[in-house]
Amino acid sequence: MDIPTSPRETVVITGGGGYFGHRLGCTLYKMGVSVVLFDVRKPEQDLPDGIQFIQGDIRSLSAVEEAFCNAACIIHTASYGMSGREQLQTQLTEEVNVNGTENVIQACINKSVPRLVYTSTFNVVFGGQSIKNGNESMPYLPLNRHADNYSRTKAIAENRVLKSNGQQLANKSGCLRTCALRSAGIYGPGEQRHLPRIIRNLDQGLFIFFYGDHNNLVQFVHVDNLASAHILAAIGLTDVKNHIAAGQAYFIADAIPIDNFQFFRPFIEGLGYKFPSVRVPLFFIYFMSYLTEWLHFLIRPIYNFQPLLTRAEVYKTGVTHYFSIDKAKKELGYEPKSFAMQEVVEWYRVRGFGNKVKKVKSSNFLWDLVVFFLLVVVLLAWVPSVVGLSL
Repeated sequence: MDIPTSPRETVVITGGGGYFGHRLGCTLYKMGVSVVLFDVRKPEQDLPDGIQFIQGDIRSLSAVEEAFCNAACIIHTASYGMSGREQLQTQLTEEVNVNGTENVIQACINKSVPRLVYTSTFNVVFGGQSIKNGNESMPYLPLNRHADNYSRTKAIAENRVLKSNGQQLANKSGCLRTCALRSAGIYGPGEQRHLPRIIRNLDQGLFIFFYGDHNNLVQFVHVDNLASAHILAAIGLTDVKNHIAAGQAYFIADAIPIDNFQFFRPFIEGLGYKFPSVRVPLFFIYFMSYLTEWLHFLIRPIYNFQPLLTRAEVYKTGVTHYFSIDKAKKELGYEPKSFAMQEVVEWYRVRGFGNKVKKVKSSNFLWDLVVFFLLVVVLLAWVPSVVGLSL
């Protein structure tokens, strides 16, 4: 892939300390681009000599402006609240995803950075409704219909990024060109968020059933396909491509939709765990996750436990939603490659992950279970009293 920039030009990646930001930065660096990673935490992985890391908080405009000095393109991947208990944090999610994105836009204008690529998500249009082969003409999901703060704030942030397209830069050299890439769930060797959580649940013996319709179809995207799409989007904002991507949103995924649980089956069995055979109705899992969220809200000040699933995660894994990637193919030249789950299995296996056939320390889970059922008892006792008062 050729990228129409010179080694003198700099690409700054916000969220560069994360799994995807680091991988994207390394890919760009190998292509001869000067790369700066900006994040509150350093990457867990080693940084190649030549990639600069700047530690800073995206919620600080001055810190963002300092990182953006002399940049030719910003790839904004930083976000908060994607999964688990983070989804239930309102204030921090708003500060990072909305206010942080506003800082990125303003810093681009103030520092005259001409290109901004925003890493978005399927969730800006999806909120539990079945979607088959959706496309970019779909409207945003109404904000009050989002089941989690992450999806709601990502929709707000994406909208502001796209609306900022065409704003004049401070040095009056031109205008800001922006686009958004709506990513499917990311997987790949070394993924740090979802796959380790799956392994922990497997180790605790919690993955004993799956749920949803037999024909449930969703999409995923390999980290290298997503990196390729971002590089193509950055190119699509240049004069070379007549700014074809400016002001546009694109769905990015691997080519073929697949059943969520069958997608992970090679990963689960490859690490030596047993794949469950019992299917549970979706509504039951949704109801349990709803109660779990209420439990988390009530006792978070004294015990900030990790929910097994949130409502948004139930939607993402149990409800059909997949999108056409034709627009990205046609306008950006995006062509997703095929990747085998075996490479992911091998990465984790080499590092000691997998079924050790040993007694599991499940005290934390048992405590979660006890507290959960106590909440259910309280709710069942409270509901009749409320009904009696209303009568």
